[in-house]
Amino acid sequence: MSYRISILDKSPLAPNDSATDALTRTLHLAQQAEAWGYHRFWLAEHHNTPQLASPSPEVLIAWIVGQTRRIRVGSGGVMLQHYSPYKVAENFNLLSSLAPGRIDLGIGKAPGGLPLSTQALQQGVSQAAKGTFDEQLTQLDAWLSLSEPAEDESVRATPLPVQRPERFLLGASLQSARLAASLDWNFVFAAHLNGDKNLLREVLKEWRANSRRDVLVAVQAIVAPDAGRAEALAAQVEIWGVELENGQRVSVASEEQAHSFARQSGSALRSLTRREPSLLKGTPEAVREALQALHEEYAIDEFIIDTPVAEGAERIASLRLLAEAHAVTEAAV
Repeated sequence: MSYRISILDKSPLAPNDSATDALTRTLHLAQQAEAWGYHRFWLAEHHNTPQLASPSPEVLIAWIVGQTRRIRVGSGGVMLQHYSPYKVAENFNLLSSLAPGRIDLGIGKAPGGLPLSTQALQQGVSQAAKGTFDEQLTQLDAWLSLSEPAEDESVRATPLPVQRPERFLLGASLQSARLAASLDWNFVFAAHLNGDKNLLREVLKEWRANSRRDVLVAVQAIVAPDAGRAEALAAQVEIWGVELENGQRVSVASEEQAHSFARQSGSALRSLTRREPSLLKGTPEAVREALQALHEEYAIDEFIIDTPVAEGAERIASLRLLAEAHAVTEAAV
């Protein structure tokens, strides 16, 4: 049994890059990914982050899907807590009408930025009226499920597409897996943010007990022609676990971001821990073998690959080398 590979792209800015440079590279990567045989190309959502040029995946999806032919394009993911579920449904129904059968709607639970950007995004929004994340996702599912034209003064998230967007919930908890299963959504375990193997095993067991849908796992991977260069690139990757006195828990990309998060939240740090990144790294053959081992141990149907390398040529080369190695595996099946 084989597995699919897909890409999660964050449009990172390399040193001396402009946002235009980073976004042009994202488009080029999407076009190359289609040629290399990747199944999906997803865009992330990050706010007030100078190193990343992707605060609005919906806009990038529209741009990329019009300049590719086959590859599925989607969000990884839209941070639903900031938005009206109705407006998200409108956006993705419109995208699905532009490119029927090629649009993925991935939803994330994280804020996608530090507290000040969250406050700016949610200005004037009543938290009580907005409801819990579970309630918001249920509302979004309801808007996307309506397929008949509106009558009288009833409301639909128009336009109604011939093929609805494929729906995914991104998470790393039993609660997220159960929520996705209850709505009959796809679920993606975010191992690129939380690589705890025991948690992965527990969550996937829960997922299989409640859903017949595929098993998708997001992982970080860096591929280079030699192991030494892969190690050097991997050494630049940081993940910090933050827990505040108010109970909030997040993962950030640097110690500086952790302290900024605490200051902007107005809550003291309870704990700050640098985590070992859950990162596959090495030569194409080594990373291919690591993916194959995960596939066999956990029966994973698809890997969403996040390559945390800002330098454009090396990021593109990493994903090309991985695709070539994967093609060897597929040919042997």
